[in-house]
Amino acid sequence: MTDSLLIHNATVCTFGDANRVIEDGAIIIEGGKITAVGAAAELLAAHPTTPREDAGGKLLMPGNICSHTHFYGAFARGLYIPGPAPRDFPEILHRLWWTLDRALDDDAVLYSALVCLVDAIRNGTTTLFDHHASPMEIDGSLDIIAGAVEAAGLRACLCYEVTDRNGSEGAAASIAENVRFIQRTRQPGASPLLAGTFGLHASLSLSDETLALCVAEAEALGDVGFHIHAAEGPADEEDSLAKYGLRTIDRLQARGILGPRTIVAHVTAIDAWEMETLRDSGAWVTHQPRSNMNNAVGVADVPAMLRAGMPVLLGNDGFSNDMFTEMKTAYLLHKAWRNDPRAMPGNQVIDMAYRHNAALARQYFPQPLGELNPGAAADLILLDYHATTPLSADNLPWHILFGVSGSHVTHTMVAGKWLMCDRQLLTLDEAAIAAASRRSAAATWERFWELSG
Repeated sequence: MTDSLLIHNATVCTFGDANRVIEDGAIIIEGGKITAVGAAAELLAAHPTTPREDAGGKLLMPGNICSHTHFYGAFARGLYIPGPAPRDFPEILHRLWWTLDRALDDDAVLYSALVCLVDAIRNGTTTLFDHHASPMEIDGSLDIIAGAVEAAGLRACLCYEVTDRNGSEGAAASIAENVRFIQRTRQPGASPLLAGTFGLHASLSLSDETLALCVAEAEALGDVGFHIHAAEGPADEEDSLAKYGLRTIDRLQARGILGPRTIVAHVTAIDAWEMETLRDSGAWVTHQPRSNMNNAVGVADVPAMLRAGMPVLLGNDGFSNDMFTEMKTAYLLHKAWRNDPRAMPGNQVIDMAYRHNAALARQYFPQPLGELNPGAAADLILLDYHATTPLSADNLPWHILFGVSGSHVTHTMVAGKWLMCDRQLLTLDEAAIAAASRRSAAATWERFWELSG
């Protein structure tokens, strides 16, 4: 960690409640926190002995936050699925994801996480909410991922996916893994880079009995929410109606799953009443536009949710950790879906990615994230983006959406520690990780094909 550092000669984009763009700006970092933000000339004059980093005129922004991802999805890249292409989302689950997660061993859990963390550092994503599953390697799997996160120097909130699809013993072990890891993150001296929540797969793979067990354990822990997929296409709604006579969101509310610490991913197949239930529960809804398009599960009515005052988040569901690409996709998807160029204006997309994601992160981490203001954690990125048109706080969203990409990130810092400088990773050996990942993925694919039968 950098004890004290003054970064100057930067275009500082503070975000936060009162976003400012400060040309020739500077920030001061002490003890992993931002202590001052302002004009470079003023801070340089007031702090003549503080070590300095010349940003070279780059854009200085808070690190990006991803509200829903799956590290283990990295091993699906390039994977051949035997037989004809899956025709719908249930087939994708059965033939890809529920076979791949059973093929994971400890080595695969580690390296699929590490390659995603490399990707996150390179693309300036500094905090991630991961949702993990490895049914043949449940016990201690979150510790493996946590070790990778700590080695990388990033922040992550982890959970294990509870499901009934692997039998009662698998469900019990999954519940225990969530409880154990949440308790670990609460111990004195626990890493401030790690947090835990209670993972659930989806209504369609969870019985009422298992949900009741999860709720009981969460209540015993106190102040714990859930991280769950819900209404990701019509199959989840149809299953809930057929088995319980309730739509998915209504069932989750009735079973005690929703609340102000619960993260609900997708919700592409809900009605107006379910939207109202989600809003009134205080649950966080996270939107994954690239994944929803890829799986052809529909489009979440994010414009309506935002109009209802819901703090909709932005995740990536295991796609690349270039969250700038996810922002662009969200911006374009809703225009095409509604056949209306006014849908999802840029400022709303940026609010989701920064203000809303940061509000979620502040529930899990001790210092404010997602902004460059005094008191916030020094989680930041430098981008080699030199605006060719005027740049201001008012038009910043459209610079991000039409000009910025993860490839512009040159430096990444978390808690005052550089993880990448001049595009060189400092905490992880990218080449060694890539080589080990290829070997681990090849072995995982062999097990996948055997399980595919």
